[in-house]
Amino acid sequence: MPERYVLARIHISGEKFEILVKPDPALNYRLGKLKDVESVLVDYEVYTDARKGLRASSEKLRKCFGTTDIRKIADTILRQGELQITAEQRRRLIEEKRRQIIAFITKNCIDPRTGLPIPAIRVEQAMQQAKVSIDPFKDADAQAVKVIEALRPILPLRVERVKLAIKVPPQYAPKMYGFIRSYGYLEREEWLSDGSWAALIDMPAGVQAEFLDKLSRFTKGSAQAKILK
Repeated sequence: MPERYVLARIHISGEKFEILVKPDPALNYRLGKLKDVESVLVDYEVYTDARKGLRASSEKLRKCFGTTDIRKIADTILRQGELQITAEQRRRLIEEKRRQIIAFITKNCIDPRTGLPIPAIRVEQAMQQAKVSIDPFKDADAQAVKVIEALRPILPLRVERVKLAIKVPPQYAPKMYGFIRSYGYLEREEWLSDGSWAALIDMPAGVQAEFLDKLSRFTKGSAQAKILK
């Protein structure tokens, strides 16, 4: 495979599928900055092993994707699968996420001893000291919640928090579990008799609006959320 191309892959029903994509367009498509999936593709083939040139059969594609349309299959792989990224892309993404996380903390946290915001340089130094690991693809605000906990032994800080009572319908509950947990601390949870999942989550007030917006979009407005006083 030429070096200027990278792989995007996904595993479905025990089968592996790969496509060849252009690094920067593929990353921009994954991040929602590019809409034209055809501009991402190197060729119009789906492989079971791209390096060996082994193509996936039409039968396997129909079975696992419900279609043989390369554009629809590529969209699924790029959005839901694994995308290889170059070292430079990873460096840029991590640096961008780092800046976003620092901005979130300086906006939402204060020094409890002075009641003043914590300077960005102090937050950055504490992150280095705590050896915080940053995921280049995960939401920055959700990661900031975890970073704040990692910084507490090093940096005195207090964050305003809010509690939400959540109820997710059965058809979305399994997929939403990890998403909801990533935004805060689950104080209580239970699976209801109808298959719905109910939970009480404590989270930083600064991520509340974004969380509720994503919860509504991901569940097509069917999830219930109540802010508790």
